[in-house]
Amino acid sequence: MPEERIQKVLAAAGVASRRASETLIAAGRVRIDGKPAIIGQKVDPDRARIEVDGSLVGVNATRAYVALHKPAGVTSTTRDRHAATTVLDLVPTALAPDNVRLYPVGRLDQDSEGLLLLTNDGDWADRILHPRFGVEREYAVALAAPLDGDRARALNAGIRLEEGMGRLAAPIHAATPQLVRELVATLDPPPDPSLAWYRAVLAQGWKRQLRRMFGAVDAPIVRLVRVRIGAVRLGDLPSGRARSLKAPEIQALATNTGAAAAAVERPGRYRSKAAAGSHRTPPARDVAGARRTAAARGNPGAARRPGSSGPRRPRP
Repeated sequence: MPEERIQKVLAAAGVASRRASETLIAAGRVRIDGKPAIIGQKVDPDRARIEVDGSLVGVNATRAYVALHKPAGVTSTTRDRHAATTVLDLVPTALAPDNVRLYPVGRLDQDSEGLLLLTNDGDWADRILHPRFGVEREYAVALAAPLDGDRARALNAGIRLEEGMGRLAAPIHAATPQLVRELVATLDPPPDPSLAWYRAVLAQGWKRQLRRMFGAVDAPIVRLVRVRIGAVRLGDLPSGRARSLKAPEIQALATNTGAAAAAVERPGRYRSKAAAGSHRTPPARDVAGARRTAAARGNPGAARRPGSSGPRRPRP
């Protein structure tokens, strides 16, 4: 592999942005083959031993992929001198072998909770985060009162935000009883029984997007729980607990092949537009066109519909 500047290598490995990586290097927290790194230094990530705070990063590090149920009040950053607890404090060492350094894939607001992924695989994280891959994120949204028709229609039509038109990836629906039961069993503290729960899906990833969208229709969010990223679901993972991702989950997120599978209709659940579109019956004009094409190719019987008075082939 060709040599790259060390700050670019760190950014690709998911350690931090290039600018933040330069800060780490300047602080002496990055070492290459046992020696302090220099900003702008070129390195072959396939051969060099790169460490940040003593933990291996890059291709020489063991790959780790973790799903965490982040509680409210815990920051998504790897270190924050103002935070009592960060997400890394909740990951058991058994899920990060060989002193592997993990980094969150995206963020959840401090007052939001639910599914958060962590890894040391920068390329894999980029495929989840970059908008061009369209990885969906599904949330359970708790409101103090049910949405009326006007508010629901406004949310489904899109809400104008500073960045542009904020849109949901699927129409908003009331949460299924199964999802509510999972939330009651896994959230800490348990949710107030009087809350009205909804499911909202995003493909956009703007800061505090759902909170701003619901606030714009005078329906402030009381609790916000991320329950799915692509094909990976929060399920029954308790608040504050973590687990390793399974190989099919890792692969599905890498290729985003699990997005449609995660939205396949189940009892009491809705399908996304993409999933629904894949099962549509072909329009009648397409079927008729196929018959005409078959007739033109010497199969006149194909042009006749069942029950029609069209020509019949003579019986032998």
